[in-house]
Amino acid sequence: MSYSKWIGGAIGWSFGGPIGAIIGVALGSLIDSMSEGIHPFFSDKEAFDKRQRPQTRTQSGDFEVSLLILASSVIKANGKLDQRELDFVRQQFVGMYGKERANHAFKLFKNINKQQIELRPVCLQIRQMMEHASRLQLLHFLFGIAKADGAVTQDEVNQIFKISGYLGISERDYESIKAMFYNDSNAAYKVLEIDKSATVDEIKKAYRKMAKKYHPDKVIHLGPAHQKGAEEKFRQVQAAYEQIQKERGFK
Repeated sequence: MSYSKWIGGAIGWSFGGPIGAIIGVALGSLIDSMSEGIHPFFSDKEAFDKRQRPQTRTQSGDFEVSLLILASSVIKANGKLDQRELDFVRQQFVGMYGKERANHAFKLFKNINKQQIELRPVCLQIRQMMEHASRLQLLHFLFGIAKADGAVTQDEVNQIFKISGYLGISERDYESIKAMFYNDSNAAYKVLEIDKSATVDEIKKAYRKMAKKYHPDKVIHLGPAHQKGAEEKFRQVQAAYEQIQKERGFK
């Protein structure tokens, strides 16, 4: 699979705005490092222009490049690059897209890492163009990256919290996803976005609400690769509910 097919066939709205500028610089760096002349992605100007036209529906590639940029921001939050976090990103991409596509993505990711990214305009573009369920999926992945080295630093937490605010994600949604990566006595309740004092009826109602919010069908338009991540969130909601059921003794 060439970069031409990987990017040109998968990306819609993310070719414009601040994200497009970041990807353009990263691609330019890749092309400059090649010795075979013009990269096939740029060999057909008409096709390239067509790919640049913004689309309003988030595609798999839009999610992918948004994820690469935000992941770079989280990994660099504590001022250093941890190999375990880089390996996590690569492993996740291999799992989602297969080895060949993941290799293309990771080469682009390394060039994104070299740039100074203005987080707010990038997040505002994502917020404007990407559906809420897909933005929640981005946040879930970012916490996974932060946890990849065994501990989430305060710098990483602060960066993800900032990102969630820029993305228009509520604090309750942020705390719900964050709780999926922490083992404390209140984590299960936070996942369901309720207090520990909630009644059984309130717990059941919250579970139905969260199961609907995190249902994998919410991101079906992104393709099977991203439904796997949504399924993980869905399982964590179920696990939280089952834990509370066991603790409180109800069915």
